[in-house]
Amino acid sequence: MKRQPSKAPSALPATTLRVRVQPRASRSEIVGWRDGVLQVRLTAPPVEGAANAACIELLADTLGVPKSAISLASGAHAREKLFRIVGLSDEEARRLLPAP
Repeated sequence: MKRQPSKAPSALPATTLRVRVQPRASRSEIVGWRDGVLQVRLTAPPVEGAANAACIELLADTLGVPKSAISLASGAHAREKLFRIVGLSDEEARRLLPAP
């Protein structure tokens, strides 16, 4: 009996988001777009990755994806960060976020 070659799973769509974080805000919220960068306010302080984790949680809730689908690509210690989101195309992510 000949073995059938296994079908590779189709590649999931992915997008990247540039995000500017304002830590220690009075509430966590997505403010909107400014010069192509998503502005986010977080109540978490910028220590020991708390703001990064809070930002991932806020993005996951807003976009309707699991937290595990979002990873920090760059900017772990900076206000401007780059997040990679697996499972959403650019168009889907822009549609779910506040209009620019």
